[in-house]
Amino acid sequence: MIYEIAQLPVHREKIETFRGAFAEVAPLLSRAEGYCGHFLAQGIETPELFHLIVRWRSLEDHTPGFEVSEDHRMFMMGLQEYFSEEPRVYHIEGSSFFAEC
Repeated sequence: MIYEIAQLPVHREKIETFRGAFAEVAPLLSRAEGYCGHFLAQGIETPELFHLIVRWRSLEDHTPGFEVSEDHRMFMMGLQEYFSEEPRVYHIEGSSFFAEC
């Protein structure tokens, strides 16, 4: 299991509209080959910094897979205007950590 961690810096004045825009483009992500789920979280100390955590079957499913697709291009086009700077993306490997508390 691979997790993509994307740090999404959003303009402070666009935080509320960003949530709606993300909801609109999320189906493009959800239908990708190897997609296993995602979670979007807003920072507490830094509310303008969102973290998108996507669970992928393999690194190849995300990159090059989804990242070179038309769906990825449309996903990014739907969010680009909200970013205050370029998102930072990295990957980690591990088992599922989404457990009930």
